[in-house]
Amino acid sequence: MIPVGDEASNESSSVINEDRSLTAGTGNGWPNSRATPKIQYAISKRWEAEQETGQSAQCTPQNLLSSIFCCCARRVGSLHFLCERKDGSPIVVAGPMWPFCMFVTVPLVAGLSSLVLYFCILQKDAPLPSWFVFIYAPVMAITLVSLFMVSCRNPGLVERKTSQDQSSNAFLWNEQVGSYRPPDALYCRECQVLIEEMDHVCPWTGTAIGKRNMLAFKCFVVSVNLLCYSSIAITAFVLLS
Repeated sequence: MIPVGDEASNESSSVINEDRSLTAGTGNGWPNSRATPKIQYAISKRWEAEQETGQSAQCTPQNLLSSIFCCCARRVGSLHFLCERKDGSPIVVAGPMWPFCMFVTVPLVAGLSSLVLYFCILQKDAPLPSWFVFIYAPVMAITLVSLFMVSCRNPGLVERKTSQDQSSNAFLWNEQVGSYRPPDALYCRECQVLIEEMDHVCPWTGTAIGKRNMLAFKCFVVSVNLLCYSSIAITAFVLLS
């Protein structure tokens, strides 16, 4: 016969163990069933096979820089998720050509325009009026912000749909990623993912141009042309005067 006190303690310990088993593995006290599932994007099957077998990428300067500066980021194809939500959707993304954008485009835009701003506008003996800085500086800021919005934003990744029930009848099968795709989605060889309304890959912005960053790309093209031609005109005016 088991004493009443021992029986009660056994029941309480079993309840505690059950609660611990429910909350284990989440780190925040919630059951595993409440954990937000990660979004599965349509990624290249060849890239996934290389990751499963542990095959390392070719030793190129771009891959070397990515392994140093993006070592803590989650890689999806050739994209690097620097910051993401709980469901795995990216907030800040580095494209496959981010070194070119970081070490070529940004220095050209920020460096040259800063020189024009300092030597041609902000100097006391500059022939241009002082209020001209309130025109040139906003164009420079808009150019840099739009560049960030293009290069660091999700270009339009498509979720993987492996069954006909998950997709529409208008969807087409893509063998490279093993998923159904919308009619306007195309496979990007540089990014190794499906991108909705894929247009092209821009090395100046370091990433692909798709549905999610097309508006920012158009804004960048307009603003960078305004900045370029205004910088040339200001420099020529100062030199000739």
